[in-house]
Amino acid sequence: EKRTVTQIEKNGYPDSIYINAAKIFQGIHTEKDKDRMLVQYGDNSESPMMAFKDEYSRRVSYELAFNALKYQDLLEQILLDSSAYPCYSIPDELTSLLVVMLYDLQDRKFQERKIFGEEELVAEVQEVGHYLYRYITKLAAALARCRIKHDALSIEYFVPETIWKQEKRASALPVCVWINTLKISLEDVIKDLEMKGLTKVESVSDFDHYTFAVDQHCHDVLVFPSSLGEELLDLDIFADCKLLLQ
Repeated sequence: EKRTVTQIEKNGYPDSIYINAAKIFQGIHTEKDKDRMLVQYGDNSESPMMAFKDEYSRRVSYELAFNALKYQDLLEQILLDSSAYPCYSIPDELTSLLVVMLYDLQDRKFQERKIFGEEELVAEVQEVGHYLYRYITKLAAALARCRIKHDALSIEYFVPETIWKQEKRASALPVCVWINTLKISLEDVIKDLEMKGLTKVESVSDFDHYTFAVDQHCHDVLVFPSSLGEELLDLDIFADCKLLLQ
């Protein structure tokens, strides 16, 4: 029986994803000079990373963390302008979780988060979530003021130029994936992809939308057009970890 990836719409994520995203963000957030450091991030670098339930959970956790990083300055400004920070009931060790969950909250247009049926609740996530909801009106107003001040139609305006250029370059690059040869062979991967409507071509210069090629130097690596990025990750062979995104 084939496994499929569970799609999670913009009504929130399981608690474990917020925890993992916060731990990732803690390790990658921008450290500011002491005279500019208005938001304090505690030192929880030794906290163990929770296990990812599946490849989709891993991907979403990293996406959430990096989205929070892209908008770190804006999110910190919202927390400060709304008086939601400093928050004496939330320790500095949970500031990363606060920022990550704030990004997701505004991404959901400040709508209430859905609790998933079989979800294992995490106390820290519940605590931070309840805290943010107490300030939800002030947080939304603070974001609106920032957008009005900068005449910004969306928060994409606040992405730093260096990151915007990197994303633009990355979006044009082919997608590379490893074949997990412990679970599937190259031949079986090709058959599976062709059954799903993709066509094998000789090189990236032959790419159309639904095509792929075997890397000329590493025969356990496949290359796909950048336009297929999101669709690929919805395939069951990714959910089963038979293919791994490079």
